[in-house]
Amino acid sequence: MRNQRRLTRGMQLALVGLVVYGLVARQPKAITNGGIALAITFLPAVFERNYNFPLDPWLGLWITSAVFLHTLGSAGLYGQIGWWDHLTHAMSASLIAAVGYTTARAIELHSDEITIPTRFFFVYIFVVVLSFGVIWELFEFALDITANATGLTMPLAQHGLDDTVRDAMFNSVGALLVAIFGQVHLTNVAESVRERFFGESSRNDPL
Repeated sequence: MRNQRRLTRGMQLALVGLVVYGLVARQPKAITNGGIALAITFLPAVFERNYNFPLDPWLGLWITSAVFLHTLGSAGLYGQIGWWDHLTHAMSASLIAAVGYTTARAIELHSDEITIPTRFFFVYIFVVVLSFGVIWELFEFALDITANATGLTMPLAQHGLDDTVRDAMFNSVGALLVAIFGQVHLTNVAESVRERFFGESSRNDPL
């Protein structure tokens, strides 16, 4: 637990350094990307403080790693390391899959009227991730249109059909990892979400 927290703090300090660099060098992109990523890394602490809902340090590290890797990519590694984009897509997709599974599982535990077969969760995770992937690609396409119309440089861009297909492939890899391994590790998180936001009782509790 201590090592996870140290790694998380180290990445947060690196993001602070990126924001400071952006302020000194007058680089709006570094300020924006670093600032947004840094704010996201504090979400677990916000949930614990405001909602009395502590997250496992591994989950905090997972969230921080995903946004940290993306921020490094936006800072130049996307253009310098060909596989960096694949890594960040797989990480982001796994995080979205985890959120989707946890939400659905918490609702199922709470409701007497909803029953989701365990095997269906495998399909559900894929559908959620692929849907978000489509939305993300449409967002990048919209940024391309805006950049062409205004002449502005956008923080994200599409790089052709091949790039879009590869993004979808690595999104699927992230979803697959969560579908295979995540259900066991995320069930306790789903139960905590149910208890905190839906109340103590569930259809699996004794009457």
